[in-house]
Amino acid sequence: MSGDYSPGDKVKVIVTHPPGHRRTPYYIRGKTGIIERRCGAFPNPEELAYGFDGLPKKTLYRVRFNQKDVWPNYAGPAVDTVDVDIFEHWLRPA
Repeated sequence: MSGDYSPGDKVKVIVTHPPGHRRTPYYIRGKTGIIERRCGAFPNPEELAYGFDGLPKKTLYRVRFNQKDVWPNYAGPAVDTVDVDIFEHWLRPA
């Protein structure tokens, strides 16, 4: 179930493979990160892609991941991160 997250909250991106147009990158599914910021509420782009109104609006979060956790063979500094904008329905508390 989705939650109301705040900066610093630890979250996990769900692993799912629904058909159709999705805005959550495949490489980030199943990964754990930290909420960096709440970006606001927007119509759901996954619904908009099919001509629906995208309502109710979904909250968009910027989630920060350690690159070494996203790509197992990452050879850069351990402090390197990648930020990804992810809608609330893809997140669960970690």
